[in-house]
Amino acid sequence: MGDTNFSIYMDGLYGYAVVLTRDRTIAADLVQETFVRALKAKDSLREDSNIKSWLFTILRNIWLNEIRQRKTSPRIVDLEEDESIAEVAVENTKDPHEVYVSKVEREQVREAIQQLPVEFREIIILREYEELSYQEIAKLLDCPPGTVMSRLARARTKLRALLSSSWKQIQYEERLKETKA
Repeated sequence: MGDTNFSIYMDGLYGYAVVLTRDRTIAADLVQETFVRALKAKDSLREDSNIKSWLFTILRNIWLNEIRQRKTSPRIVDLEEDESIAEVAVENTKDPHEVYVSKVEREQVREAIQQLPVEFREIIILREYEELSYQEIAKLLDCPPGTVMSRLARARTKLRALLSSSWKQIQYEERLKETKA
């Protein structure tokens, strides 16, 4: 395969890695390892290869291997937790309230996705954020496309329920504030 620019997939791979690992530092390491392996193997790619799907498969396989290793090796506890949050650039033309509401909604969705079991988190990210086809996801997860579709439907249902209960809680808290004021 000729000159391939893998870096255009970096953000998507990083987002997927964060979903799998729930740790930004480990996710960054996972993406870096994915790129190292991909660069070593890029000459073996065929011209018609789906590079995005190939990179996601490499990342997932590395992660699964790390999980297997963790199960058999002693556990080390990390006392420092990464609390850094990516800063959101705000355009001057946007209404500050609108920007705030949008940020809160994104955070609610992110938190709800993190509450899902890993097989649902993974499938939501691959389909909704990375826009992989059902066939690409099926190949990546090594399961039939029908399983992908049913798992995605269950994931969306659970996500909807989580977001609905989260929204009801926010409304309830706002009513409490109004009655106290």
